[in-house]
Amino acid sequence: MTADTATHDDHWFDAVFRAHAAAVQRYFLRRAAPGDAEDLAAEVLTIAWRRREDVPDGAELPWLYRTAGFVLANHRRKMSAVPMAEPPETVDDEDPVDAVVADDQVRRALAGLSARDREVLLLHAWEGLGGEELAAALGISRGGADAALSRARSRLAAAWAQV
Repeated sequence: MTADTATHDDHWFDAVFRAHAAAVQRYFLRRAAPGDAEDLAAEVLTIAWRRREDVPDGAELPWLYRTAGFVLANHRRKMSAVPMAEPPETVDDEDPVDAVVADDQVRRALAGLSARDREVLLLHAWEGLGGEELAAALGISRGGADAALSRARSRLAAAWAQV
């Protein structure tokens, strides 16, 4: 179900922004260069405003995550690799999830998965999506999301056993 632009007005967008802008930015902080996260989040929210009639009521955050996935894919296609000689010695105000990603064993296990499996697992584990929200973010049915999560977990367990 989509809404019309009469109900998705300035007040609606202000509420969506207040409720979800930080979550969208965290999504990008976990997946893109920290310097790009704010711009990418702004792009997603701009798309949400332009396409506000397409944003389903009650499923705004999954819709934003799905859009963020497309924005990130486009961003990665535009990027050129910039090698880093050495990671920084100290990190301030780090999200605990970042410490997990910095773990070499975790990175190797995740690298052994398909991009789709990684996205399913990260939306579930990092963004806290499950059930209908995960399905909406992936653009599939609830049953399909449950199956995708189950398969991704099984593949992660197998990849973990090999690292």
